[in-house]
Amino acid sequence: MRTNAMTKRRLLRPSLWTMAMTMALGGCSLAPTYRLPVTPVATSYKGSADGLWQPAKPGDELSRSDWWSVYQSPQLDQLEHTLDADNPTLAAALARYSGAQAYVGELRSGLFPHLALDANPTRQRQSDNRPLRGSGQPDDYDANTVGLGASYELDLWGRVRNEVAAGKAQAQAASADLASAKLSLEAQLADMYIRVRGYDVQARILNDSIQAYTQALQLTKDRFEGGIASQLDVSRASAQLSDAQAQTTELVAQRALAEHAIASLIGQSASSFSVAVDTQPLNVPGIPLGVPSTLLQRRPDIASAERLTFAANANVGVARAAFFPSLNLSAGYGWQNTGGGGLLSAANSIWAIGPLAALTLFDGGLRHAREREAKASFDMAAAQYRATVLTAFQQVEDNLTLLDQLGRESQEEDATASSAKDAQDIATNRYREGTVNYLEVVTAQNVTLQAQRAGELVRTRRLQASVDLIRALGGGWKPDQLTSVTTAAKTVADRSP
Repeated sequence: MRTNAMTKRRLLRPSLWTMAMTMALGGCSLAPTYRLPVTPVATSYKGSADGLWQPAKPGDELSRSDWWSVYQSPQLDQLEHTLDADNPTLAAALARYSGAQAYVGELRSGLFPHLALDANPTRQRQSDNRPLRGSGQPDDYDANTVGLGASYELDLWGRVRNEVAAGKAQAQAASADLASAKLSLEAQLADMYIRVRGYDVQARILNDSIQAYTQALQLTKDRFEGGIASQLDVSRASAQLSDAQAQTTELVAQRALAEHAIASLIGQSASSFSVAVDTQPLNVPGIPLGVPSTLLQRRPDIASAERLTFAANANVGVARAAFFPSLNLSAGYGWQNTGGGGLLSAANSIWAIGPLAALTLFDGGLRHAREREAKASFDMAAAQYRATVLTAFQQVEDNLTLLDQLGRESQEEDATASSAKDAQDIATNRYREGTVNYLEVVTAQNVTLQAQRAGELVRTRRLQASVDLIRALGGGWKPDQLTSVTTAAKTVADRSP
């Protein structure tokens, strides 16, 4: 009889597990069918010259790695690589991404059975007045228990699977946020570096003007001592020189602030960091006529918004699963005695197996409220996704327009500076000949200086607009090379120790 009972138990256990696995595998998902929010996408960009900037063919995605190399500056290359390794904000984003990945592992554990081992050796005393106590029972006794337990939730309605799907999507969003933070910081660094280089070029322009103003002041003094020029001419020449020197002092202060910002971006102290002076102007990179056809996938902020929308959709399924009963299978096997040896003997064995079903009958509208909350979260995420997409296309249009118009403005400023320099030379020669007063020279020199500085300011703005365009595209582009897109988050993770 004992053998038959044991045989029945052995036959019973696999049949229960087989039934459980069959039900789990056949479970359904209550999440709505996911559909990407629809957003208007233009077939071309009107901000480019002649409207020639159009989406590239599929497969012509542009490289996002080391995008700053288009500016051909070894110093900028070194600073950008230092930022990738040492920026604290980027390190924090990487930590958030690692935490999101760990959370996915936590959710995924719900797809598997949980095993537990427990041991509970105790010494107990029972009350003399315990109800139904037998007369022969001892006052003090041992109660030793050792057991192995297993539990598994049958995911009939997809609650656990939707939680895992939402967690994965959130981890992917964190990965995109990491890429977005990386791109944003790299763009900020490039912008600050361009400012520093622009200040250096303007400082050179001012220093050249100061030298010319110094010579003009000495010439005016000599003419005054010779009785040819008036004291008014000397005062004008002196005031002009002082004003140029004051402008130089302002440039030095502005350059120092930009230099301090670069130090913070690359994780160094502003007190011990400096950027070498370089008066050679950076070249504005050419713009390829084709733009990525996969802008919505290239922009990390768009990718993050889309993943969060998917996660919100999966959470609707989690909320809906609460309306249905949960079913858990549990099993345990162990040994128990009241002291003495032979705890692990067959006579002391205990076991239990069986399902547990639970269904909430009344909760005061809690589950309905949570479902409405989940749907509202999805609507909010979808709206944010659409807003992010529209902003992305706006930023592309804005910077295409800036690059186009600033390019024309730069040509006009260069022509203005050239004409102003010719007028300055003519006015200086005529002053030496005594045909005009020094006011003509001062006016011509001021116009030349302002035209040269304005031209450099436009060049700096064009460079900054090119950086913003690269950022708007979700990464870099090279006119001479189209390569496959690489994930920015993976790049950061590979470079991190």
